[in-house]
Formats: sequence, structure tokens, C-alpha cells
Amino acid sequence: MKKIMLVLCGCLLFITLAACSNAAQNTNSDQSTSTESEATQAKAEEETDVSMAEQGIDEALNTNSSTDATSSSTADTSSSSSSSSSTPSQPAPTTSQKNAVSKAQSYLKYMPFSHDGLVSQLEYEKFSHDDAVYGADNCGADWNAQALKQAKSYLNSMAFSYSGLVEQLLFEKYTQDQATYGVDNCGADWNQQAAAKAASYLKYMSFSRDGLIDQLLYEGFTQDQAVYGVNAVGL
Repeated sequence: MKKIMLVLCGCLLFITLAACSNAAQNTNSDQSTSTESEATQAKAEEETDVSMAEQGIDEALNTNSSTDATSSSTADTSSSSSSSSSTPSQPAPTTSQKNAVSKAQSYLKYMPFSHDGLVSQLEYEKFSHDDAVYGADNCGADWNAQALKQAKSYLNSMAFSYSGLVEQLLFEKYTQDQATYGVDNCGADWNQQAAAKAASYLKYMSFSRDGLIDQLLYEGFTQDQAVYGVNAVGL
């Protein structure tokens, strides 16, 4: 009987130990599973934090880039406004400058002038050089038209060759282009000018045919024009 009781007690002890061992294993398994779950959650939270941090950096960079672009645009606008506002306005003409303009316009009503010729005339009238230049610059003259008037005026009083008239206009301080324009457009017949020049010479002195031809050549007429002029006066 005692032996049976001992065997039963041994069996119960074995069963109890086995049950405790299984419970411990289950507890360890649950703890391991819980630990793994917590680790997975922590890793997910860390990845979320990293993603949010990266997003925050991108947003900060985009904001800085937008701010820089806005600042650059503002700076360009400010620079343009500053440049526009810094452009000096033309000062109002002085009384002396106004008088120089008025005097220049008065002269041009009665006779033609080149720009530099008009400056010289205003200086002769005791205007300062700067005021005389201002008057000529602002009188509204067309200098090509003035050269043309001057060329026609000369032809009304004496005969000229083409090159001789150009030289005369240059002497009057027209530019080469202005003098050429005036002579090109004055409507002169250069053969008739040679004949008129030959006749004017014969009024005051005698010439041989060849001598008169040479004189007309000296005056700038071409060979054909000089011969035409001498023939026209009967030599």
C-alpha cells in the first residue's frame, strides 16, 4: 500500500513539474512574441520618424529655395527701380541758352548756315561757346537743307564747278556729307556753269582758247565742261 502511494505521489509530482515546465515555456514564448512585436512597432515608428524628418528637410529646402527666388526677384525689381529713379532729368535751359536758340532761329530765317558756321556767328554776337553750341543744337535746323540753300545761293551770284562748289560749302563749315548733298541736289547744269565762268573771265581779261580751258580746269571743271564753256563764248 505504501509502495502504491509512493508511486502515485511520484506520478503527481512528475505531472506537476511537467505542467510547470509547459507554463514556463508558454510564458517565455508569449514574452518573446511580445518583445518581437514591440521591436517591430518601435522599428516602424523609427522609420516613420525618419520619413517625417526627411519630408521636413525637403519642405525646408523648398521653402528656402522659394524665399531665395523671391528675394532675388525683389532685389532685381529694386535695382531696376533704383536705376530708373537715378536717371538724371534734363535741366531747364537758362535764359542765355534760350536767347541763343532765339538768335539762331532768327539768323536762319534770312540766310543759310552750317552748324559750326552758326556757332561762330553766335559767338560773334558775344554768346559763350557753350550757349552758342546749345543754340545751334536746338534751333531745329536741317543741315542738309541748309547746305542745299547755300549751294543755290552761291549759284545765283556766280558760276561754280561741281568740285568748286563742294569746296566752297566745306569752307562754310558744312560736313563733307552735307556739302555733297547740297551740290548733288542744287540742280546745276555744269556745262552751263562752265560757259558762265568763261564769260565772266573774258569780261575782265583776255585769254587764248587753251589758256581759258586751263583756267576752267583750275576752277574744277572737267575737260569736257571746260571745252564746252570755251566753245560757248566763241573761242
